[in-house]
Amino acid sequence: MAISKILIVDDSATDRFYLTDILESEGYQVVALESGEACVERAAEINPDLIIMDIIMTGLTGFQATRTLTKDPVTAKIPVILCSGKLQVTDHSWAEKMGAKACVQKPIPREELKSIIAKIA
Repeated sequence: MAISKILIVDDSATDRFYLTDILESEGYQVVALESGEACVERAAEINPDLIIMDIIMTGLTGFQATRTLTKDPVTAKIPVILCSGKLQVTDHSWAEKMGAKACVQKPIPREELKSIIAKIA
């Protein structure tokens, strides 16, 4: 699967900017949203090749949004990477149960992000 368009979902403008800067410098087209609700509502329309989503957000969490996306036949095949600045041991297994392909600590170092994307592609 070739990855060219990536959807970033994070309620932190700083984190959205950080990831957008890294990904655009690597040649990816980036779309950024501020909430899990916006992601669930717009993912099919945006049709990204990958979603990178924060876990801890106001309203719909990254876990809940990922579960909703993986249950919908229209968005079920879009891989999701979950991330959090407050990652806990149980988050990895919970992310997997929700359908995420990876769960990583923020801020995600450039090389680690590139490696994860390469494994998903």
